[in-house]
Amino acid sequence: MKTRWTRIILALMVGILMAPAAWGQTVRAVMHAELKHLDPHWTTANITQQHGLMMYDTLFSLDSKGNPQPNMVDKYTVSKDLLTYTFTLRDGLLFHDGQPVRAVDAVTSIKRWAVKDAAGQKIMAKMESFEAKDAKTFVLKLKEPYPLVLRGLAKENSYVPFILPERHALQDPSKAFEGDPVGSGPFKFVKEEWVPGSKTVYVKFKEYKPRAEKADYFSGGKVVNVDRVEWISIPDASTAVAALQKGEVDFLERPVSDQLPLLRADSNIMLARVDISQMQIHPNHLLPPFNNVKARQALLTMSDQEYYLRAMAGEPENWRKCYTFLGCESWLATDVGSDLLKNPNLELATKLLKESGYKGEPVVVMVPSDFAVINAASLATVAMLRKIGVNVDMQTMDWGTLTSRRPIKEDPSANKGGWNIFLTYSGYSSLKDPWGFANLSTSCEKAWFGWACDMDTSKALDELGALKEGTPEFKKKQEQYHRGLMANIPYVPMGEFFQLSAWRKDRLSGVIPTPFQAFWNLTKKE
Repeated sequence: MKTRWTRIILALMVGILMAPAAWGQTVRAVMHAELKHLDPHWTTANITQQHGLMMYDTLFSLDSKGNPQPNMVDKYTVSKDLLTYTFTLRDGLLFHDGQPVRAVDAVTSIKRWAVKDAAGQKIMAKMESFEAKDAKTFVLKLKEPYPLVLRGLAKENSYVPFILPERHALQDPSKAFEGDPVGSGPFKFVKEEWVPGSKTVYVKFKEYKPRAEKADYFSGGKVVNVDRVEWISIPDASTAVAALQKGEVDFLERPVSDQLPLLRADSNIMLARVDISQMQIHPNHLLPPFNNVKARQALLTMSDQEYYLRAMAGEPENWRKCYTFLGCESWLATDVGSDLLKNPNLELATKLLKESGYKGEPVVVMVPSDFAVINAASLATVAMLRKIGVNVDMQTMDWGTLTSRRPIKEDPSANKGGWNIFLTYSGYSSLKDPWGFANLSTSCEKAWFGWACDMDTSKALDELGALKEGTPEFKKKQEQYHRGLMANIPYVPMGEFFQLSAWRKDRLSGVIPTPFQAFWNLTKKE
């Protein structure tokens, strides 16, 4: 009886959410997670970065070939000695409250972003000064040439260097900014209609002036052809697929693997690969047992990639084993130093764990209940940990709560929010750019959650960025860098799985397949 009433209530909720909006063209989308945090400089959660893509803008954006192109910037110059970058903003840039976007907004935003972002930290380390010269012009002066400046400013993955109003950008990046969220991007966030766990609403920003160039990946003109976008929360995967098939929603960002055959068989559905992702086990390097490298090695050698990939992605057509941090199809791909990962061995993992000094203390593993692929990989991790003798304290929570707890460094015995392991994944936009890939940072207290610490490996990455691709020196440094990662183990790479999105092809056209779905350019047929 309880199950029957639960289904009735769920159906009523979905019906209410699907009720026609009192707007013109509305796109209804089921995203991979619900939006809980609004500050894209504060959290790397993908859903918050996607929120940023809707309502904020960036100085530069990447095109489909991976080249940075001006976005908010109209023109820029680089001095002959490669030390001075002068930028001028486009005419007509406005925040959603009607105020003009100024050079000082850009400078303060980039400085705030750079405190936590790996690419930003590297730019700021080379910086001599960064100042606004007038309302539209700002100048970056470097102490030494750094060829990745524009690539960093065009990042499409966490943390994305979004431009905020100065009043938000001046706030402490270790805390979410306070005040109403105001961007200058193609959509406005409708805070009054935001119901976390149910619905997030964006409307077209009519004063937005897109670039004249054709849309290309995240670059070019962001032309909005619809009036409204609603992100609808439907936690149950089967219910979400049924809503798409019935036309109650238009777009399903991440259908789960066991629903793919059903979607492939529906002639009204377009199913497209939009990304390749790497699953990751992140240990807390600050706390026992994983502050000892042998315990991290135990994680590396317990991890049978095929076991994990089948658990989270189903049939082999949906995944592949991969023994590099940097993506098997990436221009930086190498698997040097990965012998422990290539040869899973539970007996060796058990031995390494004991040698680390582990004596049966509880190990907190945070498991998201509402994120299907990470939930499956997390449960597989819990099972493997128990096989090698770990006393697992599995704590189940929603993804929003997990991302709120990740910054906590204290031991779980002293802080109930503390943790030892969580899992997440990253797409190829991150893997092919280790200079801007927060998850892979080994910069100690400045590193990403887990706080991996290996300054020699960080130095090797910096040196790699200054070398010419394809040279013997580049390859040697590339391998040195990857060996350093495999020795330190900032996280355990658990193979690669293919990310697909599904949408009603009888409703939507002009969809640009991207890892973080953007809703500009597309059109809807009612």
